[in-house]
Amino acid sequence: MREFTFARAATVEDALDAPRGAVFLAGGTTVVDLMKLDVLRPRVVVDINALPLREITVDGTGLTVASGVRMGDLATHAEVVRAFPLVVEALLAGASQQIRNMASIGGNLLQRTRCGYFRDVCSACNRRAPGSGCAAIDGANRTHAVLGTSPSCVATHPSDLAVALTALDATVRVTGHGGEREVPLREFYRVPGDTPRIENVLGAGELIIAVHVPHPPAEARTTYVKVRDRASYEFALSSAAVVIEARDNVIAGARIAVGGVATVPWRLPAVEAALIGLPATPGGFGDVVARAADGASALTQNGYKIPLLEHTVLRAIEEVFAR
Repeated sequence: MREFTFARAATVEDALDAPRGAVFLAGGTTVVDLMKLDVLRPRVVVDINALPLREITVDGTGLTVASGVRMGDLATHAEVVRAFPLVVEALLAGASQQIRNMASIGGNLLQRTRCGYFRDVCSACNRRAPGSGCAAIDGANRTHAVLGTSPSCVATHPSDLAVALTALDATVRVTGHGGEREVPLREFYRVPGDTPRIENVLGAGELIIAVHVPHPPAEARTTYVKVRDRASYEFALSSAAVVIEARDNVIAGARIAVGGVATVPWRLPAVEAALIGLPATPGGFGDVVARAADGASALTQNGYKIPLLEHTVLRAIEEVFAR
């Protein structure tokens, strides 16, 4: 780890006044790892744990979570467990208890990719070193993305929580010297294109201060399915967050987001549209989920993710109705 200056912010304004390029530290479960690996080399690290960003509120508008809330506190909050089970499922699937005790909600949404080449400073990686190339394209790419990729980057987005929040139409509240703004989470992340180093729409000096999740419709059913190499603390090979509204035993609305297969949390509008009007009973969704991999492009070792994605979405839809 390289030498850096450590500072503590007592207020949001203090944090916004941090020098350009400073790294914010909350739980530190990703930041500290990347600093140890020499992937992150900040000159200034600003501890933001003293900021008043620890509130969880459930009211008529939905769930509002301050960015400093720990994953474990959100996953065990009684009102969240009752009203937002999809959020809880994703949190529990996303990290071990020890990490949930430390990791913040804002940090989870901003965590960096788990691509091994990104974490190896001796390998080419356009996210870490723009213009150096992408070693994963012709390398060990079994766990990499098949959706939202480019010739510059094929790394998957790592957050389970972001997938669930995308399906729930969550928004992110961001603040900076120019004031506050709200960004739909679906628009918050950027596909790599030819600038993979730019991973989201945060401007210089901006800070996530809260996430808002509207209540799903009263008749909505939800689930989160995660497929991984092992059951204990592992990133998704494929995952699906499903929100389905049924009226008079007919599907009236659907929102589906997937993870583990794309460079950002990925919505499936074609599948969502195809589900509307179908009977709200198990079975008969095979043709619909075939649309899940529209636009997918496999690499040398991850072609299995295309049928896996379809089966994951099918399993999630069937699980919703089985409940």
